[in-house]
Order: sequence, then C-alpha cells, then structure tokens
Amino acid sequence: MFYVFCRGVLKLLFKIWLRLEVRGEENIPASGPVVVAPNHISLLDPPVAGVAASRQIYFMAKEELFQYPVFSQTIRALGAFPVRRGRVDLQAIKYSLSLLKAGRVVSVFPEGHISKTGARQAPRSGAFMIAASTGAEIIPALIEGSDLQRHRGWPKVRITFGRALVYDKSLPANKENLAVIEGKWSQAMEELSHASNRS
Repeated sequence: MFYVFCRGVLKLLFKIWLRLEVRGEENIPASGPVVVAPNHISLLDPPVAGVAASRQIYFMAKEELFQYPVFSQTIRALGAFPVRRGRVDLQAIKYSLSLLKAGRVVSVFPEGHISKTGARQAPRSGAFMIAASTGAEIIPALIEGSDLQRHRGWPKVRITFGRALVYDKSLPANKENLAVIEGKWSQAMEELSHASNRS
C-alpha cells in the first residue's frame, strides 16, 4: 500500500512539475523476470522510471543513500536496495538474482554512474550479466530532460521503453558474449534517441 500511495503521488507530481511523458510502456512484459536498463543523467532517473513503468521496479542504489535512517526506510519500502560502487558487490548481485528468479523487475544503469555531460556513456557488463544468468528480458530505456541543471525552468522529461533484448541462455555469460548484448543495448539506445529527435 505504501508503494502504491507513493507512486500515485509522484506520478501526479511528475506530470505537473516535469511534464512527464511515457512512451513504449507496452514493451515491458506483463510478467516474468525483466531488467530495465536506462541511461543515467540525473538522480531523478530512478523515480522517473519507477513511476513510468507498469510494474514495480526494484533499483540498485548507491549505498551512500542509505546512510540517513528515515530516507533509507522510505526508499527501501519503494524497492531500492544498496550496492557498493567501484567493486563487485556480491550481496547486491545475489539479491538482484533472487528478485529476477522470483519474476520481478530489476533496474540497473549499465553506465554505472551519472553522465556529467548528459551524453551516453559506454555500458558495463553488470546489468547484462544478471539478465544472462536468469533469462530475464532486457528493456532499454531512454530518459531525456531529467538533468535539471541543463534543463532549467519548467522541464520536459520523457522516458521511452524500447523493445526487449533477449540474451541466449545457451551461451555462457563470458566477456565476448556479454559484449554482444552490450552492443545491442547501445544500438537500441541510439535508435530510441533518433526516433525521439524525429518526433
């Protein structure tokens, strides 16, 4: 109930404040394990994706956000869980895998950290590794306008969910095979960007 309430409040707020526009929501499978893989340009990206998605998303969030008790309890209730950046956090990975095996939706930002310029960055393998290990579908998601330092005044935020990318479970999740799905994600994000510019 707390999640439903907070999502409803944020959805209304984002519609007014951010003029949030959601596209491609139908590309998120109605059931089964899913990894939502957005670009990362702002601290607003997780709540924007969470509000826009048709299913509850569980987010990896940097552990520094969990240092403040009230805020920590709130974001935990909304599905966030901590991850230690700059190292392999086995606990966060195991928790992500357990969520996906239970058929939930997990979001991981393949770029790893917020882009300082707003430009897309080279993806890392983490998001694709957990998808490959569970057979989860990967949904590329393009977020635009949430970097408020570059979009002052009354921003216009848009999130577009792309078509699912599927990792072939018969292939080992090695560096070479993960590089292939990373390339497909980058290509999908480029196509979403081009489509957005044309609209």
